[in-house]
Amino acid sequence: MVRVTVPSGLQDRHGPDGGTWAVMACAQGRSPPTGQAGDHAAAAQGRCGVLRTDPDPEVIVFNLKRRYTGVSATVNALVPVQARQWRLAYCGTPLPHGMPGLTLREAIALSRRAPAGRPFRIWHVRRDHEMAAGIWARDVLRLPIRLVFTSAAQHRHGWFPRWLISRMDAVIATTPKAASFVPNTTAIVPHGIDLQRFEPPPDKRHAWADSGLPGRWGVGVFGRVRPDKGTDVFVEAMIAALPHLPDVTAVIAGLAQPQHQAYQRALQARIDAAGLSERIRFLGEVPAAEVHRWYQRCLVCVACPRYEPFGLTPFEAAAAGCAVICSRTGAFEQLVQPGINGELVDAGDAAALAQALQRVLADPEAALRMGQAARARVAAHFSLQQEADGIGAVYERLWAS
Repeated sequence: MVRVTVPSGLQDRHGPDGGTWAVMACAQGRSPPTGQAGDHAAAAQGRCGVLRTDPDPEVIVFNLKRRYTGVSATVNALVPVQARQWRLAYCGTPLPHGMPGLTLREAIALSRRAPAGRPFRIWHVRRDHEMAAGIWARDVLRLPIRLVFTSAAQHRHGWFPRWLISRMDAVIATTPKAASFVPNTTAIVPHGIDLQRFEPPPDKRHAWADSGLPGRWGVGVFGRVRPDKGTDVFVEAMIAALPHLPDVTAVIAGLAQPQHQAYQRALQARIDAAGLSERIRFLGEVPAAEVHRWYQRCLVCVACPRYEPFGLTPFEAAAAGCAVICSRTGAFEQLVQPGINGELVDAGDAAALAQALQRVLADPEAALRMGQAARARVAAHFSLQQEADGIGAVYERLWAS
């Protein structure tokens, strides 16, 4: 296992603009870059901001799940960047990035022979059933492919996933802890954030007014409404903290699926009983295209799950200039520098979370500086381009071997 060091030649393939030109240039009225980066962008883009599948891809990225999940969000963000680096195809459910999704049958048909200039095609998979499909295609159909799997889970896998993972040609772990559960980890590559999409507002001091909600400052928690995400921990902490923070309103942005709607109703009853129904609001599911606006409006983002494999939302919020208060799970201890860009608390500890909220929000100007430090932390260590480069280095080593 190694930590990825990206070769300078790979970094140079896409230029300095974060790899998003191919989907944003027309909307922003920019001309295409020139040289090799421009060639990659032009090949990936097609007509005016629409990504297109390469007819002879070196890499096929998989997302074989109908529901939009954290894995889907990762794939959605990475594909436009990777399409500038490689001849790329996408296989799976349509995503906002706009690249047409191949079916599994089409991916198999494309992979019956090696791509031009490469000894084999790479299938990048992230789920158990995608690994199983890849093993079947490689070992039964004898397709000239190699399988790269990204693992985020921070627990011992069951026997079947362990067997699947053992059959991968390369394994990328998103954190050192995730790597500790996968003996055949090839590299550690943290998830990255699109720094152009998730950016601070022009003036965070006045951003909350755009929410239409009471107060001067906002605190948000983002993700599914369910026990393992710690929604109840957030509600209990806000019930304890808000009487001491008269200018603050809290929002809960996320879907409660049918099996968790009784859980949400019980939390709403707790909020109502505390007399805080105007200051703790359930927003429901926020469209993916609008989430960044809520990050921009909030002064503080809370992520307090009881367990999380990685946890993208506080990284995204930090990139948008939020101070971050997180539980000790996922990759949050790599993001949060207590007292500098936020605070850490033990998972499930609502009292500690309430105290951390009061410390951070007692001085909004200091919280604003924490948000600036959080943005700098993400830009330095967790950019989307760094993730794409780290993944690309794994691809290059696999082809070279």
